[in-house]
Amino acid sequence: MDTRIQFRVNDEVKLLAQQFAESQGRTLSDACRELTEEMAEQQRKALSHDQWLTEQVNLAFNKFDSGKANFINHNEAKETMAERKARIRGQR
Repeated sequence: MDTRIQFRVNDEVKLLAQQFAESQGRTLSDACRELTEEMAEQQRKALSHDQWLTEQVNLAFNKFDSGKANFINHNEAKETMAERKARIRGQR
């Protein structure tokens, strides 16, 4: 089911937007629909990422709760990351 979206802009803004849309071979309605669909897709991606991140956090807490977590001190983590970065940079 399609839904109608209405909003108000002043006459000059509407005219300029219509001219711009027409210069690209589309209507103002087409441009608004495309923008709305792009925004919806960006929100889908954000929600998907949020869901993935929540799952990752839950997995980490489950690992911690089960006693299977392995903690690394700050200096060791910095060294490990420096080594990984150096390997990646060396691959280019």
